Amino acid sequence: MAKVIGLTCNANRFYSATASKVKARKYVLTKYFEGEPKKSDFQIVEEELPELKDGEILTEAEFLSVDPYMRAYMIGYKLPTDMIGGQVAKIIASRNKKFPEGKYVAGSFGWRTHTVCNPSVAPTIGFLPTTLLPDISPHPVSLGLGVLGMPGNTAHFGLKEICHAKPGETIAITGAAGAVGSHVGQIAKALGCRVIGFAGTDDKCQYLEKDLGFDKAYNYKTANIRNALKDGAPNQVDCYFDNVGGEISTTIMNYMNKYGRVAVCGSISSYNDMKLPKVTILQPAIVFKELKVEGFLVNRWIDRWDEGINANLKLLREGKLKYNEKIYHGFDNMVEALVGMLRGENTGKAIVKVK
Repeated sequence: MAKVIGLTCNANRFYSATASKVKARKYVLTKYFEGEPKKSDFQIVEEELPELKDGEILTEAEFLSVDPYMRAYMIGYKLPTDMIGGQVAKIIASRNKKFPEGKYVAGSFGWRTHTVCNPSVAPTIGFLPTTLLPDISPHPVSLGLGVLGMPGNTAHFGLKEICHAKPGETIAITGAAGAVGSHVGQIAKALGCRVIGFAGTDDKCQYLEKDLGFDKAYNYKTANIRNALKDGAPNQVDCYFDNVGGEISTTIMNYMNKYGRVAVCGSISSYNDMKLPKVTILQPAIVFKELKVEGFLVNRWIDRWDEGINANLKLLREGKLKYNEKIYHGFDNMVEALVGMLRGENTGKAIVKVK
């Protein structure tokens, strides 16, 4: 990385000068995924970054995100293409007085080590706005990729704007120990809901109950789902936050109360499947129970992004929101981290520490 050798400022502008051009390393997808992502699907290439223009910043990645949507979205891009994804990065040079050197930003920079961007311009990769991270000490800045980032806003808006969860209602969550599911459950508890979750290991279920306050949590690999629902939701289910899809979703939706609401956030159970699985039809439950089923993408609320971040920050400071991070290490291990997350290795948010 080029060393920053000069930085001066006045009331209007920041200026930076570099000893030489900065070179970034980035992942380029060259082959569509077949089954699990593989290293051979990518090339790591080096590119020289341009000098900063007025309004631009130069950032160095510290934490990169791996998320389920990455596995599903890439089929929509023409190859070769830069890999998408969010990151928390440190500003190492700036010509934008609102984004001074030394501060941290979160943004859709993709899988790359360094980025030049103008924060006021919409990103060309992904959809997250480039935002300065608030002071969240003593918590780590990596939360900008978790409870104070895209997963946090997915949980916030999905539960409140799609599920419309109310105090006293029962909510079921699949993928409950992941970044979004674990967050949804905590917001629901803060609202006064009964919360039951489904996760993939007994340890994750114990974490949900003992650490996060879920009323009940079940290992979907070993439990009879219908019996679990009868045990954990004696008054049946009013809201279902679906991160998984598959047969478990059919079972839960058949156990919902009339006029129940379903927020369809993802279908991670089938992302790596070479052929789409066959599941029991959902239409009878939707019709006879008059369910409202709605899929959503969190960028629907991009104009309210700070609203969600601030709401989650308030819960965090009040001690009503806990978090866990599965940290992978090294920029060269991005693919292993993505595969590990898709396999369910993480409890909470999966991230990669670049160095």
